[in-house]
Amino acid sequence: MPDDLLRFVGAPSAYSASWLWIALVLLLVVIAWHTAVFVWTLPAQRLRSMPVIRDIHANLLRRRFACTIRSIDERYRNGNLSAAQAGAQMSRTLRSFLHQATGTRAQYMHIDDVKSSDLANAAPLLASLNDLHFNTDSQVAVSSVGAEAEELIRTWS
Repeated sequence: MPDDLLRFVGAPSAYSASWLWIALVLLLVVIAWHTAVFVWTLPAQRLRSMPVIRDIHANLLRRRFACTIRSIDERYRNGNLSAAQAGAQMSRTLRSFLHQATGTRAQYMHIDDVKSSDLANAAPLLASLNDLHFNTDSQVAVSSVGAEAEELIRTWS
């Protein structure tokens, strides 16, 4: 057989073994990417039930919602929001956090319902936020309830 034919039909080549390792690493990166996208898009209820993912999910939720509360407080201090607007946004953020963290639909609950549920620790803060939102003569300080909300989110278990 001529030499050209031997090279064509699969005779040993001079390729470096590093190409094989590069291909394997790229394959692992693609698999990891698809796994991450799959896990990232799972519903919160499912994430709360997965042993390892549960803690990661809880930490990410706490960090994300605490940053949102801090952002609302900063926008209030910069004059971009009124006290009522800040109270409404903080209440919505806190209720969304409680829903994501526990699965309880806190967005639709009255304060009395919150008091008698497993979210009772959040009831006084939600009452203060409602007072701030709906009472024009409220004595509630936005910064103090913002700090309370951030602390509640960071310590929620």
